[in-house]
Amino acid sequence: MWVHDINPLALDLGPLKVHWYGLMYLVGFASAWALGGWRARQPGSGWTEQQVSDLVFWGALGVILGGRFGYVLFYHFDYFVDDPLWLFAIWEGGMSFHGGLIGVLVAIAWFSHQHGKRFFELSDFVAPLIPIGLGAGRIGNFIGGELWGRPTDQTWGVIFPRAADGLGRHPSQLYEAALEGVVMFAILWWYSAKPRPRMAVSGLFLLLYGVFRSAVEFFREPDAHLGFLAFHWLTMGQLLSLPMILVGVLLMAWAYSRGQSSGASGTLKR
Repeated sequence: MWVHDINPLALDLGPLKVHWYGLMYLVGFASAWALGGWRARQPGSGWTEQQVSDLVFWGALGVILGGRFGYVLFYHFDYFVDDPLWLFAIWEGGMSFHGGLIGVLVAIAWFSHQHGKRFFELSDFVAPLIPIGLGAGRIGNFIGGELWGRPTDQTWGVIFPRAADGLGRHPSQLYEAALEGVVMFAILWWYSAKPRPRMAVSGLFLLLYGVFRSAVEFFREPDAHLGFLAFHWLTMGQLLSLPMILVGVLLMAWAYSRGQSSGASGTLKR
């Protein structure tokens, strides 16, 4: 087994400290901007590169604010009750994907109102741009030696010093990076490359993330202060992912029953 000894700091110049995790956010935003710009340049996309840049900016703001708010409300609500100002203590770390997703949905709703585009036209365009950022974020978690997996005696197990027990553990961060990042990107990019019923790409995103996250949670150590929420196996990550699976299935069923479609780059077809 390998002992995790990666320095979480990419740059340490005294008062200036740059964490790899923060750089992974930049990778995610940059990849969304680049991929979105590429699709905007395709004939008949219905998008301009300026619109993509604006959307990525507001989406990034939604990720950061929603991710922090979600982490506090979903995972540390007791801290918030004792000290509401802890919500703004971003220097202590803590981000939630599900909170970030809510933030992105709010940003999409606002952008939709401002630019006269339909909500699901936007969400179908955005969904394939997200997985690379998710994968990069999980790699950042691994580099930081956080959110480790459950104990294992497999040869690929990793000993995380921050776990303080010396046990080999599943590198569940890398499992998530592979599924939520590589596999989900490949499926969504391929699926959205041709016209699909409006809402179908968004539904597939929710379905895939919910399934992949729920599966990896069986290898990921539950949050110490929460533990298992029910049946000795249900974690907070799984509880929050179950509605995503349900809504994803419903959106795809509704999309194909309606028959309207969005082009590969977001153009409405009838």
